[in-house]
Amino acid sequence: MVSRCYSVAFQGVEACEIDVQCQLSAGTPSFQVVGLPDKAVAESRERVRAALTAMGVAMPTKRVVVNLAPADLPKEGAHFDLPIAIALLAEMGMVPAEDAAQMLAMGELGLDGRIASVPGVLPAAVQAAAGGKTLICPLANGPEAAIVDAAEIAAPASLVALVNHMTGRQALSRPTPAEMSRQALRTHDLVEVKGQEKARRALEIAAAGGHNLLLIGPPGVGKSMLAKCLPGILPPMSAQEALEVSMVRSVAHAFADEGLSRVRPFMDPHHSASAASLTGGGRRAGPGEVSLAHNGVLFLDEIAEFDRGVLDQLRQPLESGTITVSRAAAHVRYPCRVQLIAAMNPCRCGNLALPGKACSRAPKCGADYQSKISGPLLDRIDLVVETPATSAADLMRLPKGEPSASVAERVARARRVQAERYEVLGAPVRLNAQAEGSTLETAAGMDAEAQDLLERASEKLQLSARGHSRAIRIARTIADLEEAPCVRRPHVAEAIGYRRTLAAA
Repeated sequence: MVSRCYSVAFQGVEACEIDVQCQLSAGTPSFQVVGLPDKAVAESRERVRAALTAMGVAMPTKRVVVNLAPADLPKEGAHFDLPIAIALLAEMGMVPAEDAAQMLAMGELGLDGRIASVPGVLPAAVQAAAGGKTLICPLANGPEAAIVDAAEIAAPASLVALVNHMTGRQALSRPTPAEMSRQALRTHDLVEVKGQEKARRALEIAAAGGHNLLLIGPPGVGKSMLAKCLPGILPPMSAQEALEVSMVRSVAHAFADEGLSRVRPFMDPHHSASAASLTGGGRRAGPGEVSLAHNGVLFLDEIAEFDRGVLDQLRQPLESGTITVSRAAAHVRYPCRVQLIAAMNPCRCGNLALPGKACSRAPKCGADYQSKISGPLLDRIDLVVETPATSAADLMRLPKGEPSASVAERVARARRVQAERYEVLGAPVRLNAQAEGSTLETAAGMDAEAQDLLERASEKLQLSARGHSRAIRIARTIADLEEAPCVRRPHVAEAIGYRRTLAAA
């Protein structure tokens, strides 16, 4: 006889169902786990043995074989402890085998029988609901799993509690779902930013259309502060977007610390970050910062200080919204639909544009410093804005800026207009930054004067096909902020101004 339970193996954020089979047979007493397990899975034998001992249950004096099917799919992680224990208990007759066969379990066992939290419970709950199975997960992961309403869930604190639940001695209640928070973390407010009117305008356009933005200016002018004001003017995520973000964070074991939230992610890795930490990788090909920022903002401060090879790995993900992490033992795909916000000094010393402060190598030092960012990556940045220095006297005289709440209202209104437009067009996009091809041409609806200006500017500035399309997207967003039905000449002129700065840089 073979008893079974189910678990999952992860390929990116996708949970692949694993059939955990257990068989007792005559022979020399042994305990084997087969089916391409990694070291953590192989060590589950000792954890399961110790957990059973803590329950007062002795291992059977038979040959125990556990098979993890399909055998050609690598199995990684300690979350296989619990399904192996359930299948073994079912084979020993201590729990109903038919109930175990309808369970999808994951959890790490302690030597005392307690069940520790594990990553990836949210994707596992989605898989359990799709397969019509009951999810068994650690008590600490219960609120995370309960977000999936369709799944039947039990979250025991220990193996003893699970056995009592399966035998009917003490049933476990369904865990309470984690609350979905809409309240943003405390961020900078645009009211604190004095001056920098062009940069504030570019930030609003970027937020409204989901465009990438690069801020260039000397140190201390407020580039980082402006970037950190962006979360305060972005609308909250939809329920579907929040679920996508939570699944990535669940796989990365970041869910337990931050909970479920509709606040858009804001990731700001240090410029010393490696390619694996930024784009994903490691032995298990886990998600990187760009995937953890999915549906949110990736802020690269001092972008010119990043390794050029690391930055160039962002070129394809910024275009497609997905990233494939390839390793010898795994090829996994993660979502990474992010809005890139970057900041940099004009040169290494930062004083290139300041009279009397530039170094002796100016202006060559500025060209060398900015060349660290490759042309193809720069071409994927929609808006490039210079942030000039403001004197202390001017800062004292300048009034406070418009608060983030007022800007956020305009951004939300523009995003609603875009969502409604693309829904009517039947396009699978919601923002102007995501539109392309015939969808973008139809959505833009440029009049003759606007089209003529764009053609002449593209020829003079030698814009690439990508740069031409991005100028149209920016112009469409500017028109949406003004609630204009079509793109006119002033909208194109402003959009070209941001691309012209890019060409000059």
